[in-house]
Amino acid sequence: MNTVSLGGSGLQVTPICMGTMTFGQQVDEASAHRILDRAVERGLNFLDTAEMYSVPARAETYGATETILGNWFAQRPGLRQKLVLATKVAGPSRGMPWIRGEVAGLTRAEIVQACEKSLRRLQTDTIDLYQIHWPARNVPMFGATAFDPSKDRDCASVQEQLEAMAELVRAGKVRAIGLSNETPYGVHEFVRVAEQLGLPRVATVQNPYCLINRSYENGLDETCHRLGVSLLAYSPLGFGLLSGKYDQSGLVGDAGRLALFESMRKQRWGRPEALDAARRYNALASEHGLTPTRMALAFCYANWRVASTIIGVTTQAQLDECLDAWGTTLSPELLAAIDAIRQGARDPAQ
Repeated sequence: MNTVSLGGSGLQVTPICMGTMTFGQQVDEASAHRILDRAVERGLNFLDTAEMYSVPARAETYGATETILGNWFAQRPGLRQKLVLATKVAGPSRGMPWIRGEVAGLTRAEIVQACEKSLRRLQTDTIDLYQIHWPARNVPMFGATAFDPSKDRDCASVQEQLEAMAELVRAGKVRAIGLSNETPYGVHEFVRVAEQLGLPRVATVQNPYCLINRSYENGLDETCHRLGVSLLAYSPLGFGLLSGKYDQSGLVGDAGRLALFESMRKQRWGRPEALDAARRYNALASEHGLTPTRMALAFCYANWRVASTIIGVTTQAQLDECLDAWGTTLSPELLAAIDAIRQGARDPAQ
């Protein structure tokens, strides 16, 4: 597969990215290394991780995924320079005081310190794409849909966050920057402040995008298109709902995250309406001679809005299935049927 550009960063990545948040929880280090080897063998050059991984987040596994990746790089001299590595600095606590305490506001010092720690865990000198995992400011996200100004709190300004990124770029520790779980306002404000003050301009936004959560299309797609910010689409299989694995049993009796971890079922992906909508999409795939996984991934892979789709797996077989879906074309009739389901179901996992 050809590579694509990420915003104006100069980074060239494969349109499929190897997500790693299962490494260190569902996937042990040896298995993770085999999956990573297979991803490179199949031609991927883009890896994404985060300081808070693995998921579900726990104090005991904080930083575990970056450590696994760092050990993998160390055991394969010369490979790091051939790959594009992305990681993320966690935003304010959200119930994870083991990261930087409950009152952290993503200050300049916190961002720089987090980056230094990620570099050590990853055993590298440079992070190619450094992303803010979620906004410091009050914003509806991770299942919330309505903005409530009464919840505003003190936090680092966009300018302060960009100044921290500028410090890291000048030091050669970061090549490009991005956002994650952002809104149209947030993307536009980061670009505006960067251009006004000559600070690093965001190249990407990493947001959920899949059949059961197309909220990116509610204005953020236009914002990113006009500002030249690339979408990294995460959860293309809707936390496994769009693979068909939960169609019969519901969110129990399976090795997937939603069955294994109660905390995951309490999130947006565990909503009954999300499973109901997923079942409708999965049935549609079967009617058109496709597996649910192939249809869901093809929806992202061939979408003009998506620069690179982040896939997450727990086995090499799952990885191959995701990669084999590349090149699948969805007919106009099938795309129209997908849109018809959305008209009724909307975005149940938003």
